[in-house]
Amino acid sequence: MIAFLHGRLARVGDDSVIIDVGGVGYEVKVSLETLSQLASEGTGSECTLHTYTYLREDQIALYGFMTADDLNLFKLLITVSGIGPKGGLALLSASSADELRFAILTGDVKSISRAPGIGKRTAERLILELRDKLQRAMGARVDELLAGGGVSAGDLQGGADSREESDASDAADALVALGYSRQEAMQAVKQTGLTEGVETILREALKYL
Repeated sequence: MIAFLHGRLARVGDDSVIIDVGGVGYEVKVSLETLSQLASEGTGSECTLHTYTYLREDQIALYGFMTADDLNLFKLLITVSGIGPKGGLALLSASSADELRFAILTGDVKSISRAPGIGKRTAERLILELRDKLQRAMGARVDELLAGGGVSAGDLQGGADSREESDASDAADALVALGYSRQEAMQAVKQTGLTEGVETILREALKYL
């Protein structure tokens, strides 16, 4: 098992990079965010990727991440039935690692299901299976992450469906569509103190952004 690679960035592809480690080129599949970060540093630059080795009878593949924390999230994602390494990488390409953690903790089905190949049922299963595991794995970081999005641990009551159907949730979705992050949107909506009337909530929330 290869735990990490440290070497020179030799090539940047559409969904992978090649890391030159002592004259040996390792092809590593990465998320769009990681790809963008490495591309900005340019070929020839030194880099370190924390890796997951995927082994099948007909395939060996390396998946790389900028931090061990993101690698651990990826490993957690692929424990869910129906989400293999490809699905895990799609999730981390559609959202940053912290945005995805936030969506899981708050039961945000819509945000999770925006990832290619991840439907509503898979998103709901992911939340059901990982929310408690993620809280235990993150420990005190949970409160910090939730606070950044204007949410407290007490706000995690209730299921994903009721949250998704609420006017406040719809207003937050509208803000995300306007280009704000999920955390910014939920924090602004909460600051309004309103729970009914999507247009009213949206209009008031924009005052805080």
